[in-house]
Amino acid sequence: MRVRFAPSPTGMFHVGSARTSLFNWAFAKQRGGAFVLRIEDTDASRNRPEWTEGIISAMAWLGMDRSGYEGPVFQSANTDKHEAAAGQLIAKGLAYYCACTREQVVARTGDEHKGYDGFCRDLGLGQGAGRALRFRTADEGSTVVTDLIRGTIPFDNAAIDDFTLTRANGSVLFLLANVVDDIDQRITHVIRGEEHLSNVPKQQMIWEALGYETPVWAHLPVLVNDKRQKLSKRRDKVALEAYRDEGYLAEAMRNYLMLLGWAPAGDREILPWPVLVEEFRLDQVNLSPAFFDVKKMRAINGDYIRALPAEEFIARSTPWLSSPGAPWRPEAFSAEVYAAVAPLAQTRVGVMSEIVPSVDFLFLDEPAEDEASWTKTMTGQAAVTAAGMLDSVAGSFAGIPWQADSIRTAVEDAGARFDLKLGKAQAPVRVAVTGRTTGLPLFESLEVLGRKRTMERITAARARI
Repeated sequence: MRVRFAPSPTGMFHVGSARTSLFNWAFAKQRGGAFVLRIEDTDASRNRPEWTEGIISAMAWLGMDRSGYEGPVFQSANTDKHEAAAGQLIAKGLAYYCACTREQVVARTGDEHKGYDGFCRDLGLGQGAGRALRFRTADEGSTVVTDLIRGTIPFDNAAIDDFTLTRANGSVLFLLANVVDDIDQRITHVIRGEEHLSNVPKQQMIWEALGYETPVWAHLPVLVNDKRQKLSKRRDKVALEAYRDEGYLAEAMRNYLMLLGWAPAGDREILPWPVLVEEFRLDQVNLSPAFFDVKKMRAINGDYIRALPAEEFIARSTPWLSSPGAPWRPEAFSAEVYAAVAPLAQTRVGVMSEIVPSVDFLFLDEPAEDEASWTKTMTGQAAVTAAGMLDSVAGSFAGIPWQADSIRTAVEDAGARFDLKLGKAQAPVRVAVTGRTTGLPLFESLEVLGRKRTMERITAARARI
């Protein structure tokens, strides 16, 4: 059993492509088969080497390491076989050269939406400048496609135009190159997105015309956004690299992508990769469009983050804090200080990039400026209460043991003077010290920040009010 994943290197790695590659990968692993990475790079005007490297890198991040597959093999390296296959079809009378332009076809048919009218079918034209090669489709009958996911689908041959195999400049088009490569690489199962379903009867004709048994077809459901529109790179966030850079864990992303169109038995979603591979069933993939639910993906990622051992969480989140892009001076970051609050942060972040604003108050010289938080908590009618709270806790903080429990008691006592419950009482203190109305548990955070820095920030905030 041999499958292939055949992306074109024309942009960032689409999450739909990532899903397709994982389904192929899981199916191959489950059956003890081979997985081939084929780069379909024949469109030289759109291909870029960095996109190829991006595909390989993104696949490796998801766990599809180069040691586990054949390739990458490049479609452009197989041109001789593409051309030889075209010659075979000509020799069998199943392909012919056509000199028609699109304008000429429209002029004859009077309909710009109508397909090719077969004008050159029996002219016996030879190869020449401006002449494309077309496949001679059957005039009668139907081409029956059997799809593992979609069942049996008949296509009326009379509705299929004599489609183009090579351009007028001689370059081979996708339909022929794709089939020839699959034959050459002995592909037995073609698992890909449903946008290719309309190509299947044409490709099946080519397979049979070249004398080969067609592969097993399986076309996966399209991915849609929250408006049930097909995911679009112009409208939606679809690049896998963007989610990787945002701090999604590879194992969480892999798990979520496997749920797009398929689900394990029972009320289960978060499963180890070996279990997903073992239980995956291609013939159980759903026909309906699969909702790419970013909120659900984020929730699953959060579950994976919370399940990490503490030491691993620190190791995997620290690069976000020690990178040149961190908003504090490099020397301000302390691994020891971060380790003290990491367990608090681990339970609250949904993606790793959120660790930066969660702990920035510990490493910035001054707290972050969040105007909305300041306005809500420290101005207008809230200003009098905020000022009183800061004055009260400043007096208490100076003499208490610097521990979370004592800090909490001091804030509760100050709040009682203003008839405030703890949630309202701690708000001015949180904004004064961290710059935001939300964040890590306040009292534990202040203990780590230290008495001196806490008092300095309360004093500065009180003066600003």
